[in-house]
Formats: sequence, structure tokens, C-alpha cells
Amino acid sequence: MTRHIRHAALFCALLLVALVVNAARVQIVQAPEYDGNPANRRPDIARYQQPRGDILVGGEAVTGSRDTGEHLRYERTYADGPMYAPVTGFASQAYGTSLLEHAEDGLLSGADPMLAPLPLWNDVTGAHNPGGDVVTTIDGAAQRAAFEGLGRRTGAVAAIEPATGRILALVSTPSYDPGLLSGNSADANRTWDRLNGDPDKPMLNRAVRRTYPPGSTFKVVTAAAALDAGVVRDLDAPTRSPDPYTLPGTRTRLTNEADGCRDASLREAFEWSCNTVFAKLGVDVGVPDMAATAEAFGFNDDGVRIPFAVARSTFDTSVDRAQLGLSSIGQYNTRATPLQMATVAAAVAGGGQVRSPYLVERTQRAGGSLVATAGSRPSREVMRPSTAARLKELMTGVVENGTGANAAIRGAVVGGKTGTAQHGVGNSGTPYAWFVSWAQRAGDVEPKVAVAVVVEGSAADREGISGGGLAAPIARSVMEAVLGGAKGGAPGGRGRAGGR
Repeated sequence: MTRHIRHAALFCALLLVALVVNAARVQIVQAPEYDGNPANRRPDIARYQQPRGDILVGGEAVTGSRDTGEHLRYERTYADGPMYAPVTGFASQAYGTSLLEHAEDGLLSGADPMLAPLPLWNDVTGAHNPGGDVVTTIDGAAQRAAFEGLGRRTGAVAAIEPATGRILALVSTPSYDPGLLSGNSADANRTWDRLNGDPDKPMLNRAVRRTYPPGSTFKVVTAAAALDAGVVRDLDAPTRSPDPYTLPGTRTRLTNEADGCRDASLREAFEWSCNTVFAKLGVDVGVPDMAATAEAFGFNDDGVRIPFAVARSTFDTSVDRAQLGLSSIGQYNTRATPLQMATVAAAVAGGGQVRSPYLVERTQRAGGSLVATAGSRPSREVMRPSTAARLKELMTGVVENGTGANAAIRGAVVGGKTGTAQHGVGNSGTPYAWFVSWAQRAGDVEPKVAVAVVVEGSAADREGISGGGLAAPIARSVMEAVLGGAKGGAPGGRGRAGGR
């Protein structure tokens, strides 16, 4: 009898061991397979059982969470959704996440291990951390000025603090309300289909995800290359540039919108945006030095993240001399995001030094304790300090005496560069209006803001499209918002409104 009891006990022990082994196999070995199974709703239910952390601008949340009482309990809400969509992106139960909602998803959802009170605490206890908050660098007043300035136009604005690289504004229009995508209802599905089918692409973040030919705003880069290489030594000396200029090795004659560009000095050519002068300067500098300068500014870098990815701005390094001439005036294969061109302006404002732009100031737990901070970003030298000083002088002249008069701000020093970029087969596309600038209050030690604006002009006003006319007033309103107190208005120079 005792022997039968021992056998039964041994058999039960084996069953128990088998049960434990199988449970371990399911929970450890096969757990990823079960977690990833579309039929398993437990991860989604757990994910949405608590409110998502918030994205903050100026200490105020621009996001929130709404309790629906359903299995996927909390849905994302947005304050001023269209205005902040290029910053926040969307967080949808049906379509996932984008932009900052995606880049900081672990922290916002509470899944980031950094939120746990102790290492492996959640693994042992099975607890879920409250979602953390993301504090952005965005200046709410500058963001609103950019959004309202663009209005119903298609375009984008990027603004940076030159001394730090903090992104102060990031706007793209037309925009959309990310809150309409938050749930998994039929309305959210219809909104998704409508937005993706819209030819104006409202979900495209034009400030960081679209590249444009920068047109004459790229002449800032060409001027820097010419000054650094010693091709130009005196801002007021004639440049020996013909008008029109025949591109090397071709019969193509390059002309100008402005008069008086033949043999114009660099100062005159910059103020009135003479294509012939800058195309010839680019050819004289040569491909190696032009490419080196462009890449120092950030072109051809495909690793820029703010923390979400930024499209690569390009300067073609495999060009002949004629193509180099066109590239040097921001045409041919030269392409840039508005954020890249804001970085160009920031490099000039920063005395030739530039810091990588960033969007997240710090992350914190729900109670406010710090998780991580951006810290000081290393700077890189883009050009010689003496070159930057000369470019500040040239850009100031554009606003005071040239095509950028519409960006003037009373009580502030403003530097700028206009641009009107051609595109399409045979330049058949409606031109893009550009303006890049920086501003410094009188008495301040250094500029406080650098801005880039691009406006995709409509066919109806094709003849009136210019960087000075369309883009400069928007840049001025953003700079005024950052500076505070200073007001727009030309200081009384010989500037012409609506210049190219």
C-alpha cells in the first residue's frame, strides 16, 4: 500500500513539474508570440487603461486624455490640435503614433523602465507606471504667430534660438486636428481616409519632412563659402560678374530680377539678390569648398533627429560647373527643409557657431520629478567668426536697404534674406516664397531667434509671389512674438516691399 502511495506522489510531483515547465515555456519562450498575436487584446487594453502623459508648451499641457468607459478606456485629446500637430503628431488607437507622440511613446504611455521607482520593480510586482510628461522647447506665442501668419496658405515655419538650438516654433499648413484620429470608431476611420486622400497633404509636416529648393536664401551659404575661401575679400569691391551670365560649358544665359547686377559688389548683389553674381561666385569657389560649407551648415546629413527624424537637406556634390552655378543660387538639386534654413540663419546669428536643433527640453514623471534633460548641445563651427560678422552685416542690409524691408522691427536689429524658388519641368511650378532671418533687440548681447518661412504660392498670384512680399511679414510676426515689445515697421531705409 505504501509503495502505491509513493508512486502516486511521484506521479503527482511529475505532473506539477510538467505544469511549471509548461507555464514557464508559455510565459517566457512563447510570450513574444502571444503578445504579438493580433487576436490578443490584453496589451492594448492594458495600454489604454490609464491616461497618457502630456506634452507641455510653456508649462501648459497641449494634450489630454478622455475616459470613454470602454475596453480601450482612455483616448487622446488635443488643445489647439491643428496648431500643434506638427509638434505633437497623433496618438491613435487604430493608427498608432507619429512625431513626438511616437518618439516619446514609451514615456508618455508609462512603459519606459525609467519611470519605475526601482529597477525591475514592475516586472516583479506587475504594476504599471503612470505616463510621464514631455516638456517641449516651443514658445507658445511664436507658434501662434507662425500659425496665424500662414493662415490658409500652404507652407511652413521653423524658428530656433541660436545660442542653444531650442526649437521655438514648428508650424505646417494646411494642418489637421489629431484628436479626430484618437479613437477606433468609424468617424476616426473616415477621418483617416479623408486626410490621406487630401491632395493638400495636411498630415505632411512641411517644416521637417518636406524639402524645397531654397532659392536665393541659399545665397547665405554661397556668400559664406566665398568669404571663407577668400574669393571675396571686400564686400564693396566689384565682383566682375557679367549680366546676363552664361553658365560654363553651355549656352544657357542666367538673368536677374533686379537691375544693376553687372559687376555688382557682394553687398549690392546680396541686398538685391543678383543670381548672376552668386552663380559665378559658386563656380569660382568650386565644388569641394561649396560642398564643405554646405555640409558644415547641415546639408547632406541624414541623421538629424529632434527627436523624430528630419528629412535630409541636399547639396549635390557630383555636379559640373554649370550645375554648380545653379546649385549655388539654391536651384538644380539643392533642397532644404525649413528647419535646415532656420539653422542656416542661426549659424550667422551665432557668430559662425551652430548647435543642433532640439524639441524636448526635459521629460518628467507624472509627479513632476525629472527623468531626463536635454542638457547643453555641443556647437560646431560652420564658418569663421569674421565671415559670420560680415554676413550679419549683409543680412541687416537686406532688411534696411534691400528686398527684406517687410521684416523690419522697430527697436530691434533684423537680418534677413529673401528667396523665390523655381521648380517643376521648365520651372512650370508655382514658385515658392522664402524668407530666412534673425532678430536681436537693441541692447541685447546676441540674437534671440532665427526663423525660416516658406510659402507655396498659389497659381492665382503667381506674378506677385516673392519672399519679401509673402514670407517676410510672417517671419516678422514670429520674431516679434519671441522678442516681445518690439513692433514691426520699416525704419525708413530705401527698402522695397515685395522684393524677390
